[in-house]
Amino acid sequence: MNDVSPLVNYVTRELPLTKTEEDFFATLLRVKKVKRKQFIDQPDFVSSYRNYVVKGALRAYILGDDGQEHTIALAVEGGFIGDHGSFLSQEPATLFVEAIEDSEVIQISYENEQRLLETVPKFHSYFRLKTLHVAVNIQKRVLSNISQSAEKRYEQFAKNYPQLLQRFPLYMIASYLGMTREFLSKIRNNNT
Repeated sequence: MNDVSPLVNYVTRELPLTKTEEDFFATLLRVKKVKRKQFIDQPDFVSSYRNYVVKGALRAYILGDDGQEHTIALAVEGGFIGDHGSFLSQEPATLFVEAIEDSEVIQISYENEQRLLETVPKFHSYFRLKTLHVAVNIQKRVLSNISQSAEKRYEQFAKNYPQLLQRFPLYMIASYLGMTREFLSKIRNNNT
């Protein structure tokens, strides 16, 4: 079944829609099942979809010149994930977005999002606010990574996202926090 109601409900909590607008929005969405280790975005391919996680866990990462993975984002139920820069600019992606568990996402294609914006203009401000929210969170993360100790970053992550500690392997969390897995293990051992 293609139940898109989780995303429709998520949006309508913040953006009041008429029944007609809600129904139109729902027609533009699709449900995609993603197997563990499957990619929904990859470098050199244009990101065609905005992705809302209904079930499962996904991560976005980039490979450094040395081949090391650098985790940029983690998402579980109720979160959005993708190569947002590629999606918005319709230029080739730089990120890998991979399912860590068997997952289900609700997607809206770039073309359908453009139709939505033309038909229901109030979505312009909604998406603008969501984009600004992402930008603010990225800024906070960058500032945290350059100004806080690794211990403090881990403490804040564990406090704010305890569910992610159970869902993602330690090396991915370490990468997200900008440290090695060994160093994160040492921090965790000192905190127990």
